[in-house]
Amino acid sequence: MQKALRFGPWPDLGYADSALDRAAHIRNDPRLLGDYAARESSSFYLIGGETVLLKRSGDTFDPMFSPREVAALPCGPDRVFLGLLNDVEARFGLSLPQQAIEALTTDKRFHVTDLRTIAVQNLVKAVHLAPIAEAKALLHWHARRTFCSNCGHRTEVVQGGWRRDCAACKAQHFPRTDPVVIMLAVRGDHCLLGRQTRFVQGMWSCLAGFVEPGETIEDAARRETLEEAGIRCGKVRYFASQPWPFPSSLMIGCHAEAISQDIVIDHDELEDARWFSRAEAASMLMRTHPDGFGTPPPMAIAHHIIRAWVEHGDGVFG
Repeated sequence: MQKALRFGPWPDLGYADSALDRAAHIRNDPRLLGDYAARESSSFYLIGGETVLLKRSGDTFDPMFSPREVAALPCGPDRVFLGLLNDVEARFGLSLPQQAIEALTTDKRFHVTDLRTIAVQNLVKAVHLAPIAEAKALLHWHARRTFCSNCGHRTEVVQGGWRRDCAACKAQHFPRTDPVVIMLAVRGDHCLLGRQTRFVQGMWSCLAGFVEPGETIEDAARRETLEEAGIRCGKVRYFASQPWPFPSSLMIGCHAEAISQDIVIDHDELEDARWFSRAEAASMLMRTHPDGFGTPPPMAIAHHIIRAWVEHGDGVFG
C-alpha cells in the first residue's frame, strides 16, 4: 500500500447532506401543505429552468423568499414541497417563468444566476445547496411531464409535487433520477483522467457514464472506462454518491483497479485521456501543477474521488 498523503481539511460535497426532513407523510394532505405555504416561518426557493433567483443585500445573497415576498413576484404555477426544518419550518420550490426571469435580471434587488455558479463561488450558505438542488431537479421534471406519456392526456400534480396523475388512464408518474457512475481508474502510482471539449482549459476529471438497464454499478464502471479510454478494470469499490441536478442525476463515485495500460480514446466521448502520477494529481488538486492542470472544484464528487486516492493510495480498495 502506498504511503498516505494528507493536505488540509476535507471540503464539503455540494448538493449533499440536506438538513431537511422530506416529511413524505404529509405530502398527501393538500390542506396542510397549503397551511404551511402561508406561514411566515416557511420559505421558498425560486427557480426558472437553470437559473435561481437570489435576494441581494450588499455583497451577500439570500436564496429564501417569504410567502409575502413571493406574493409580490410573478411566480409560475408549479410549487413543490421540499420538506421541513426542525419539524416546523416548511421549505418549498417555486417556478419562475422565463419572462419573469428576464425582467428580474435587471432588478438590482435581485441576482439571477445558475446553481453551479452558486456552489462554486459559495454565493449562499452551504445549508441551502441541497434543497435548491432538490427543487431544481423536481421543477425540471414537472416542466417536461405536463402530459401523460402513456395516453397523452394532461396530468395533475399530487403529493406536494412528488407525483403526477393521469385522470384519463389512471397512470401515475414519479420524478426520475438517472444513475451515473463516475470512477477513477488507478494502476499502481498512476490514475486515469480525461477531458471533454466542454471542460474549462486545463481541467481533467474522472470518467463517467450512465448506468444501463440490467447493469450493476461495478459493471457500468468497467464498461464506461473500457468504452471511453480502452482501459480494462477489475476490482471496483464504491466511494460515495452525490445528487447532481443537471438536470437530475445521482453520481455514484467509485475507484476501479485498472488491469491494462494502453489508452484508446473514444473521441466522441473524450477530447483526451492520460495517466497522471499521484504527485501530479496532488498538485492538480492544490492548483500548483506546472502546466496549469487542475481537477474539478471541491463541490464536485470527482474532486473527492481523486483526493481520496491521492491521500490513501491503494487503501481506497479496503
